[in-house]
Amino acid sequence: MYLKRTAISLEEAKEKLAGITVTPKVVRVKSVEAHGFVLAEDLRAPFPIPAFRRSGYDGYGILAHDDEDFPREFTMVDEVGAGSTHESALKSGECVRIMTGAKVPDDVAKVIMLEDTEALSGNRVRILRTSAKSNITEIGEEVARDERVIPAGTRLNAGAVSVLAAFGVSEVSVYKKPRVAVVATGSELAENARPEDGKIYNSNGPLLSGLAQENDADVTGVYELTDDLEATRELLARLTAENDLVITTGGVSVGDFDFLAVIAQENDCLFNKLAMRPGSPTTAFLMKGKPVIALSGNPSACFTGFWFFAEPLIRRFQGQTTRIRPGRGILRDGYTKKNEFDRYLNGVNGADGVSLNGHGQSSELSSLYQANCFYRIPHDTAVTAGEEVAIWWIPER
Repeated sequence: MYLKRTAISLEEAKEKLAGITVTPKVVRVKSVEAHGFVLAEDLRAPFPIPAFRRSGYDGYGILAHDDEDFPREFTMVDEVGAGSTHESALKSGECVRIMTGAKVPDDVAKVIMLEDTEALSGNRVRILRTSAKSNITEIGEEVARDERVIPAGTRLNAGAVSVLAAFGVSEVSVYKKPRVAVVATGSELAENARPEDGKIYNSNGPLLSGLAQENDADVTGVYELTDDLEATRELLARLTAENDLVITTGGVSVGDFDFLAVIAQENDCLFNKLAMRPGSPTTAFLMKGKPVIALSGNPSACFTGFWFFAEPLIRRFQGQTTRIRPGRGILRDGYTKKNEFDRYLNGVNGADGVSLNGHGQSSELSSLYQANCFYRIPHDTAVTAGEEVAIWWIPER
């Protein structure tokens, strides 16, 4: 089936997707389950940290006017462990044994480290020397009351979740993770454990599911479809009703069974051809207001398309911008294969420069796990080793 296609640039395609209305949803979750969510409101300290004067070492607490004329002996009047307190006032010549992290009595001016003391008989202690530091962390020295500790828009990692726990925060407001469905199309996909002749395993489905989960999407399912136009329509209608975003792979080119391209024309088509390689037939459309990103069935093109088109949408549902970061790199090896479109090759950017990851074929799969960037070869251009190129860093690679 012939479909009218007008190639647009990568930047034009990204602008069209950026124009889609995305409304992040805010939900309350338990703090112990908040790992990986994006905070929707500032976390302010309900109390200072530390909330009491805290000892930095095991040692002995003494009064300010006793901090002289060492070595000298003291009488230990109490032991203060973590979680306990000493309330009565000290007298000159008295000290308290105090443990790391324990509350320091109000009148104690310094904690003498255990290494600078000798235990004598009974409750007597000889302090050998002093130091310039008090070895006491004062109230609010780390965090003041009402200070903004974690700003809104922060992805909550393990350290952030521990901060919530430290303040006794039981629930937080976060952006709801977008519901994303993944659909792999093609009658060539194997249904059995061992592919029949002419069949292949579905590798793009797990690829897209994994990439979506790496970017904090709630993947609701990975579906497979044979080349059937009506079945494809029905599944997409259901999935767009149930999800925030549907990502498909395959069925977008110009063949007789490329039904995603047909369905895009039946709906609000944003684009169906890009002036780029790989991934020229990448298509995007709205189905009853829900975005569908239809990527190439070639693994490398599918991988590239996810990062440039699907990842920014997933991030927007969480009040975020894309994590892909542009930059510049120096080519380690030349690239002489010219093309009418700009090439966006997945590469490895290391200490010795940017190198091609694999062989640069859109059908390549086995080397994708190594890619940490994309780099552009301008159309109708050959480049040589040592030239500078535009790159886009893939996050966490």
